Amino acid sequence: MKAFIVKKYGKKETLHLTNVNEPTLNENEVLVQIDAAGVNLLDSLIRNGEFKLFLPYKTPFVNGHDMAGVITKVGAKVAKFKVGDEVYSRVGDFRIGTFAEQIAVNESDLALKPKTISMEEAASIPLVGLTSWQALVEIANLKKGQKVFIQAGSGGVGTFAIQLAKHLGAFVTTTTSSANTALVKSLGADLVIDYKTQDFATILKDYDVVLHSNREAEILEKSLKILKPGGTLVSLTGPPTAEFAKKIGLAWPFQMLMGLLSMSVRRKAKKLNVNFKFLFMRAEGKQLTEITKLIEAGKIHPIVDKVFLFEQTNEALSYVESSRAKGKVVIKVK
Repeated sequence: MKAFIVKKYGKKETLHLTNVNEPTLNENEVLVQIDAAGVNLLDSLIRNGEFKLFLPYKTPFVNGHDMAGVITKVGAKVAKFKVGDEVYSRVGDFRIGTFAEQIAVNESDLALKPKTISMEEAASIPLVGLTSWQALVEIANLKKGQKVFIQAGSGGVGTFAIQLAKHLGAFVTTTTSSANTALVKSLGADLVIDYKTQDFATILKDYDVVLHSNREAEILEKSLKILKPGGTLVSLTGPPTAEFAKKIGLAWPFQMLMGLLSMSVRRKAKKLNVNFKFLFMRAEGKQLTEITKLIEAGKIHPIVDKVFLFEQTNEALSYVESSRAKGKVVIKVK
């Protein structure tokens, strides 16, 4: 089958289209013929080697985390799915490879595709949907009437998180450029801050939750200060914590290292009496099934900026890296 592989790590490297063997199935896996694959900044960071510390993929490997497609084979112990089912997934770590014609996926990482949307739209959802769910529902326990600040509202995570937060009944504030104000307001944002001309830290205060996705240390510190006492900041960009390292099973030297990396921000959070949490989202079919219900009920709509052909996978990745995308970028594989 055809697939795009990472031959070696590096920011200047491109993915290589090549022929690889069809995946072999374990007893709890299904084989999926991929129709469409979502493209995420994570795919770029994996290629660059930025997560080698706790995701040491051995090159060459097939890249890609999101997909939607049709099951063509099932393992002996698969109970929830059958051949012909339309499914979608953010596949599990160390089982990635959605920039390909087929992939083997653990049934616990799968959900049935929402019936109301296309394969391309479905492929855009899993990573950003699960990131939003795990940040706002699982970690922050966002409730009706609370205030949440979602950074980068017109991006992949932002466009989904705004809709989820509004469904949960929160007052939603976000940042974007003036060109995207109408988009984020249409998704449910109550207050929109133009990051080019306004400083959110001088406008916002007493927030319950911040979904943080900016890589600048200054923005992280400002974000902590807008929280009310007891509030929670969930960071998608780090620094990673010892708690996170322990959760994914890293040895104690790595737990200590990540504890050191996050020591400064944790101290600042403690001084302000707020909570700092680092999130590296995980594959989770049960949560994705809950997201399917929201989509089929019309509560959340996928936002897709561009769809690229399979042969244009490198161009799709470059477009994501440009930070110009409004919502998600998808590759049409089939």
